Amino acid sequence: MKYEMIREIFNSCDNSRMRDVDIQELETTDVDAVVKEFLSGKEVSCKKQTQPNGSIVFDIESGGLLQRLSFTPSP
Repeated sequence: MKYEMIREIFNSCDNSRMRDVDIQELETTDVDAVVKEFLSGKEVSCKKQTQPNGSIVFDIESGGLLQRLSFTPSP
């Protein structure tokens, strides 16, 4: 299945609300396997939510880095 993947990396600085955003198209049968590539470090948390429109959102905290991966099915 084809997805548009949006990766947001949140800035941990107190006075900055900026974040890095990367958008790419990918084809996969297992989004969980793609997400595992972004997990590293000893303390890792990952929350998965499926949206009513079919999008899958992962909120990840890994190695002190907070990021969100959003997968939206492409036609």
